[in-house]
Amino acid sequence: MNLFAEIRALVLDEIAAMVAAGELPAGLDLSAVAVEPPRDPAHGDMATNAAMVLAKPAGLPPRQIADGLAAGLSRDPRVIAAEVAGPGFLNLRLAPGVWQSLVRDVLEEGADYGRSNIGAGQKVNVEFVSANPTGPMHVAHARGAVVGDALASLLAFAGWDVTREYYINDGGAQVDVLARSAFERYREANGLEPEIREGLYPGDYLIPVGEALKAKYGSSLLNQPEAVWLKDIRDFATEMMMQMIRDDLQALGVRMDVYSSEKALYGTGKIEAALNTLRDKGLIYEGVLEPPKGKTPEDWEPRQQTLFRSTAHGDDVDRPVMKSDGSWTYFAPDIAYHYDKVTRGFDQLIDIFGADHSGYVKRMKAAVAALSDGKVPLDIKLIQLVKLFKNGQPFKMSKRAGTFVTLRDLIDEVGPDVVRFVMLTRKNDMALDFDFDKVLEQSKDNPVFYVQYANARVNSVLRKAREAGIVCDDTTLAAADLARLDNTAEIAMAAKLAEFPRLVEIAARNNEPHRIAFYLYELASEFHGLWNRGNDDASLRFIQEGDIATSQAKIALARATGVVISNGLGILGVTPVEEMR
Repeated sequence: MNLFAEIRALVLDEIAAMVAAGELPAGLDLSAVAVEPPRDPAHGDMATNAAMVLAKPAGLPPRQIADGLAAGLSRDPRVIAAEVAGPGFLNLRLAPGVWQSLVRDVLEEGADYGRSNIGAGQKVNVEFVSANPTGPMHVAHARGAVVGDALASLLAFAGWDVTREYYINDGGAQVDVLARSAFERYREANGLEPEIREGLYPGDYLIPVGEALKAKYGSSLLNQPEAVWLKDIRDFATEMMMQMIRDDLQALGVRMDVYSSEKALYGTGKIEAALNTLRDKGLIYEGVLEPPKGKTPEDWEPRQQTLFRSTAHGDDVDRPVMKSDGSWTYFAPDIAYHYDKVTRGFDQLIDIFGADHSGYVKRMKAAVAALSDGKVPLDIKLIQLVKLFKNGQPFKMSKRAGTFVTLRDLIDEVGPDVVRFVMLTRKNDMALDFDFDKVLEQSKDNPVFYVQYANARVNSVLRKAREAGIVCDDTTLAAADLARLDNTAEIAMAAKLAEFPRLVEIAARNNEPHRIAFYLYELASEFHGLWNRGNDDASLRFIQEGDIATSQAKIALARATGVVISNGLGILGVTPVEEMR
């Protein structure tokens, strides 16, 4: 149930009536007509921009349209006032019964409250994390993992058919470095001094890999040249690293549907097939790129190269796909990988990249547009850095990893729920400060605690009600006399619950799961405010001694708040807390 969508439908019906009456011309584009909460709650419960967006195409003053709409809307029993403001904004005030019945709707829909079908079952692929399989995931990976997983859950909640995918970057030189690093730990496991020279991975996490290699090979590889052992150790170490990554993701509550391998693209004809598709469209050619201004990128060389005409699809310059020596650039397998996703029939692609991939956005979008003839949109979300603080100081080192704090370090320190919520307290393209002391603090300044505490308070109300002998299952509460919720603070609480379905659709359309975290904090603030008012005004307390009917109505409001908090936290992948300890 989406109350804002219902009132928008009412506005559209009134526009249709005005068209039928000759007060508005036919054929108006109504897609920009919106109904939303007013910026100032004193202006009403909802506001619509209908008159403002229709005035120019209708050739009429916006206030004239607004006056006509106000007259029609006022006839609906849900609307007790329709007031024209300024040049033509229309503010609506709804009858108290609308908000009271909304509490019943929340209780009846339960876990489905806020769900939407705007995705209409379209297939969307969300690729995220995709860390190099050369070691444990670090804090930046943690943020990308949380954003990607929460976005996937949000889209599924809003009606999309979602596939979560991890692209294993196992086709480049970094996995050869992994193999050489693991070989030194293998030597160490055989009683030799490891030579962790510059350029190798120094972390202790490779010690178990070396021990596992000894268990498999004994000492048989010690005196063998690199050409003999490189491939086997590379495959062995990569698989162990991927198992570590899978375990870390599981500890964070992230489950991937598909793991795709970059290595599987080489020698299989898949890269050639993708580029031939572009070649058939006239988008692959031989040429020499002009030297770029400023810093010269690694993939530029003043020689004849095979180029993708990415400028035909919005890029700034054309991009090399094959070097002059015949080897692929890094871009070529990425084109092939996205071509594979296009051919798998996805209607939409989403990539979650680290901030250091910002230069990749235009070329990748150009490639997908060309490969899909513009039919499959690609949205790329860049994840900005996370700065860690502990005891007021930057926190940087992890012995196990060698040079960074791992995802597992983070989870072990504060728990997966805290990690997940905090990573969504800023928009993905903004830097985030993760203060170990602050995220465990029990105060309003800690959004994780504040939201969880609201849910715990809801459960406290239910426990006390049961102890008092008040029946408070959802069915009973939904049948309560909700007209007893007549205080303006209670109406405001119900109005905040009404925003959730609308917020879900906005967040899903914009691929912005952080909006859910922001909303939950606002909802918790509203609930704590209502709770605190009850300390001064006994009539606002959820349990009214000697008055079961009124108690059940007020408990219904609290329980509905708990339902929305649980649904929102479920999208974020956070477990609601029933009791604070």
